[in-house]
Amino acid sequence: MGKVQLFEIRLGDSRVVYSPGEPLAGTVTVRLSGSLQYRAIKVSCIGSCGVSSKINDTAWTVEEQYFNSTLSLADKGVLTAGEHNFPFQFLLPASAPTSFEGPFGKVLHQVKAVIDTPRFSKDYKCNKIFYVLCPLNLNDIPDIEQPNTMSITKKFNYKLVKSGNIILTATSDLKGYIVGQAIQLRTDIENKSGRDTGAVVASLLQKVAYKSKRWIYDLRTIAEVEGSGVKAWKHAEWKEQILVPALPQSILQGCSLIHIDYYIQVSLKSPEVSVTLPIYIGNIAVNRVPLSPSRSIQHIPSVVVPSAPPEEEEAASGYHPMDNVSIPTKSHSQQQPFSYAPGLSFQEIRADSEQTGSPNHPTLCLSTGATVPYYAEGNVVPVPTASSLILPPEYSTWGYPYEAPPSYEQSCSSANSSISNGN
Repeated sequence: MGKVQLFEIRLGDSRVVYSPGEPLAGTVTVRLSGSLQYRAIKVSCIGSCGVSSKINDTAWTVEEQYFNSTLSLADKGVLTAGEHNFPFQFLLPASAPTSFEGPFGKVLHQVKAVIDTPRFSKDYKCNKIFYVLCPLNLNDIPDIEQPNTMSITKKFNYKLVKSGNIILTATSDLKGYIVGQAIQLRTDIENKSGRDTGAVVASLLQKVAYKSKRWIYDLRTIAEVEGSGVKAWKHAEWKEQILVPALPQSILQGCSLIHIDYYIQVSLKSPEVSVTLPIYIGNIAVNRVPLSPSRSIQHIPSVVVPSAPPEEEEAASGYHPMDNVSIPTKSHSQQQPFSYAPGLSFQEIRADSEQTGSPNHPTLCLSTGATVPYYAEGNVVPVPTASSLILPPEYSTWGYPYEAPPSYEQSCSSANSSISNGN
């Protein structure tokens, strides 16, 4: 019985990234030091998704398969000493979803080969992982080129007997972005009280939902920028931008077990109030003439209208005019570049296991927020964040793990109702 010195799969032109509907060709190579009897030599091309309720566990609790094709390369015979090459070719289905790898599940595409030996002999196996990328064209999403705006009004008490209102409005120039693009963000804060606010923070958040026996949520802060607070009786404007690092795209088309959502969250630390803008991350940019940072947000009309302070304050200290000011930026989390590779881990992870809730479906591959290489044209340098985790709207006050985080639609509808009730 001969010894197998080499048994491997080589893909054509050393490629690792393919598109749905594309042919995948390669060679199975076997090198022997002596003869080897076999019953069959087979190669299979497999695409599947697995999800676990435990972090970094490959004992999947839920699985789904997208394709599984097998070719017989050789039937019953004997391989002599030396090197043998067996070419193969598969056609990837047009419905193959984009590859993804996260702490609770993955969409995995691979080629497997096996030498089936006679009974009581050892079978030989090997595999080769490849990546599928189905680009998300942002122009296919309705109203993607429109500004994204959300506003909320919050009433709060201070100094025991006094009360005031905060109106927080956040606006982004688009509803979708690609890697390397700057999110132009404008925030309007109307402080209708005699108390200064805490710092304002804008964050790019990623929420990955894994459908196991119940929904598991992995929430991360990808990037963060912080501005100063707003003085009493001031109407402040804050203009900033967040550069989109290498991230999985927002739609894993064809995958029902893993959903990816992105948000821009703008929040005040004191009083606690926040607004959240759902956005898409794609591969093909919005088809429009780019606006310069100075113009991109300026022409979006503000929904904040200065008005008189609450009656309690007006009676106690008279009418206070609302002065217009700008907010300086204090810090930005996008600083240190890093090298990325499969198996890369990140510090900020919070997994919330819930029974209900289903966010929009989403897609791609490596990142600051996942662990599969991201492939893009040009020099794209992913940027990590060292900031602490900031959760989407009011998650921190929820009775974990008894309540599920809201969907996009629920977040938007609750914010809208808050605006109408506040006004």
